[in-house]
Amino acid sequence: MAGHSHWANIARKKSLIDNKRGKLWSKLAKGIMVAAKHGGGDPNSNLRLRYAIIDAKAGNMPKDTIDRAIKKGTGELEGVNFEEILYEGYGPNGVAVLCDILTDNRNRTAGEIRKIFELAGGKLGATGCVAWMFDRKGLITIAADQVDEEKLMELAIEAGADDVRPAGNSFEVICDPNAYSTVCDALDAANITTEGRQITRIPKDTVDLDSSAAAAVLKMMDALDDHDDVQSVAANFNISDEVMAAIESA
Repeated sequence: MAGHSHWANIARKKSLIDNKRGKLWSKLAKGIMVAAKHGGGDPNSNLRLRYAIIDAKAGNMPKDTIDRAIKKGTGELEGVNFEEILYEGYGPNGVAVLCDILTDNRNRTAGEIRKIFELAGGKLGATGCVAWMFDRKGLITIAADQVDEEKLMELAIEAGADDVRPAGNSFEVICDPNAYSTVCDALDAANITTEGRQITRIPKDTVDLDSSAAAAVLKMMDALDDHDDVQSVAANFNISDEVMAAIESA
């Protein structure tokens, strides 16, 4: 199973804890504020804002919290100015890593992210060093016991998805970002419950990891994801089911 699939599964479990302590909602609110700032507060005319609201709803963010974040972004309420940065680098075993950042202090964040890479035995790289290894896609995950694969395939493809594929105990619906909202709407209309929804980066090729390297990479991914300024993190690792089982039983 590809790294983004493993990480998505782990991140979904983490989000339950993050949600309780407010970390997840804080990150989602940042995304909404930046989207509203750059494209206005109407999701019908601001596609990026619509995507951010879809993500927020998937994270169970209350409507009034979403509305407040939009108003902060448009300037109706006082808010913080965030800078968008894409950090690229290499983790253990040469794994390519991308971090989407929203920060109000570029120098502080750069130092903290660099330290996470270095502690893991990796390093930050120059702009463009690994971004070419990924495609930007919409990724929607659905528990395999929630829907028939053939039915899901027919519905998703008709709505504009590129592919539907099994990933462990889930199905992954992959689509172009421009089709993301349409596919989400089609799933909602069919009353199909999703486990996760996001615009993310999916690796074109993957690096296979043994148990030692896999444990180190997952530890680094967890540290990056836990950083307040990291909106999302993607990597091109692959962990076999056998290796994953060994890590989980250790």
